[in-house]
Amino acid sequence: MDLRIGCFPYDTTRQLFETTTVETADTLPEIFERTIRGGEYDVAELGLTFYLRLLEGGTPFVALPIFPNRVFRHSCVFVNTHAGIAGPGDLTGRTIGEFGTYGQDSGVWAKGILMDEYGFKPEENRWVIGGLDRPSAPFGFIPHPHPAGLDVTQAGDGRTLSDLLDAGEIDALFSANVPQCVLDGSPNVARLFPDYVARERDYHRRTGIFPIMHAVVVRRDLLADDPGLARSVYAMFEAAKDAAAERYRRGQRLYQVQTMVPWADALVDETLAEFGENWWPYGISANRATLETYLRYHHEQGLSSRRRQVEEVFAPELLGT
Repeated sequence: MDLRIGCFPYDTTRQLFETTTVETADTLPEIFERTIRGGEYDVAELGLTFYLRLLEGGTPFVALPIFPNRVFRHSCVFVNTHAGIAGPGDLTGRTIGEFGTYGQDSGVWAKGILMDEYGFKPEENRWVIGGLDRPSAPFGFIPHPHPAGLDVTQAGDGRTLSDLLDAGEIDALFSANVPQCVLDGSPNVARLFPDYVARERDYHRRTGIFPIMHAVVVRRDLLADDPGLARSVYAMFEAAKDAAAERYRRGQRLYQVQTMVPWADALVDETLAEFGENWWPYGISANRATLETYLRYHHEQGLSSRRRQVEEVFAPELLGT
């Protein structure tokens, strides 16, 4: 079967781009929109919150436990340096920006971690939704649930969240991407956790969680027509992931010189010591605690009408993975 596949070109998906026909886009939301609104793909990468929102009203897609995008998220909270925010406790009562929707995957994780570990309460803040570095309306291809009474507004016409943060018109920003004002070296913006690497490593060691952002989805009708399709797609992505891991293992001999990033070899050695051989496990069993945590966060933040179980979310034929 010739499948239309859409995903981002990660090191873990590189082999797919080399061996089959895979489409991508400049940004991940473009892939999501082309999947949901355009119906352009049979198999596609999709943000977990995007998929869970669609599940509320029924969706033509089924998620597979393939997780091409995982990122620790202590690093994704940015603050205006003049707002008097020295730590998580100072976020209370603030105006906070978020890209595209209230509760993007990165924001779900960041809010949840702050709630669990620092007593953060999103309902005590004002939320502004807009484009990060280009003016943009909230995503028009997904529902936008949030708790009743939560103060959520849109950024003004022609305004970006990066500019609003730099100008101090919002106090903080939860962002999957680094805003342009930070890349430009603005003295007005900093991370909430400047020592985010140490905090993220500590978080991983204590919880075992490597936050999952996205899964891979397949058209439900195709799975009905071909009972073996879910396992075939899973095997294809698993092989691509394993090929990436093997490239890093081979690179140890050459000090990871293929990246030309200074001290990349030391980082790979540290990661192997901390994560073992399988840095990005797919399947349910290796990721159950992470998935259950995300599903809890999603419900606690008012993005799901009820707390879903892992078994409800993924293709039944892969629940034993």
